[in-house]
Amino acid sequence: MDQGRSGRGALGVPVGGAADSSALGAANRLVGNDAAVAGLEITLKGPSLRFPRGGVVALAGARFAATRSSGTAVGWGETLVLAAGETLNLEQVETGCRCWLALRGGLAVPPVMGSRSTFLPAGFGGYRGRALRAGDVLASGAQVGAVRLLRARVPFIERDEPLRVVAGPQVGLFEDAGLLAFFTGNYRVAAASDRRGLRLDGPAVSYARAEVPSQGVLPGAVQVPPDGRPIVLGWDGPVTGGYPVIAGVIAADMAKLAQLRPGDAVRFATIELERARALATEQWEIEALT
Repeated sequence: MDQGRSGRGALGVPVGGAADSSALGAANRLVGNDAAVAGLEITLKGPSLRFPRGGVVALAGARFAATRSSGTAVGWGETLVLAAGETLNLEQVETGCRCWLALRGGLAVPPVMGSRSTFLPAGFGGYRGRALRAGDVLASGAQVGAVRLLRARVPFIERDEPLRVVAGPQVGLFEDAGLLAFFTGNYRVAAASDRRGLRLDGPAVSYARAEVPSQGVLPGAVQVPPDGRPIVLGWDGPVTGGYPVIAGVIAADMAKLAQLRPGDAVRFATIELERARALATEQWEIEALT
């Protein structure tokens, strides 16, 4: 995964990319890469990775149980130098859902539409358009010069805090009872959730039935289908939708969204649009300086 492919919405292709670009950027900086270089996004359970020629790697995001060949535990947010033939073993996630592994030089997979990210629903990008399997071999990109260990801000995620949202374009369609259910209800991430969207189990959100024309939607948009169970659109979700959108998760909280897994509790809290914009600007400025 990298920062995704922008400007392809007219073709039905979402931006996609890393679910938490700041975590990928932090890992990349720790190995001396540009923040946008492609790395691995690892979800819930990690792989065992062998480095025939060695390598310089870093991990950021959710913490997984991880060891190197010697059995030594691997730190998070640290630069790790692996010798030729060493193996990096990642097991079950300890808290959260996803982490990102950066390799000095990046991953040398062919770009598709300007990105090396995998788009699983359509089967293109990344490594043959699919999730990695045992036996797959990935090449690293060119490594120029000596290793430079750079300072990086590894994001810290308050997972127990509510997701902050701004009002959606169809909020006026929702009845008082529906709004009360949505903003005071306790939800759980359903098992049928993935990068396309997080389906939520909990109080049904009622709204006035009305014809809603298809509209452009973005990751973080909270759609409510006829059964009243909200769906928070993810990074590989559709670029258009016909369900009413009650709210949108703010940009500064998309990293929280990336760490939710099936069974996790979800609550929502409103925030003013101007405050949401200010938080997004602050986040961008911090990332630009680190």
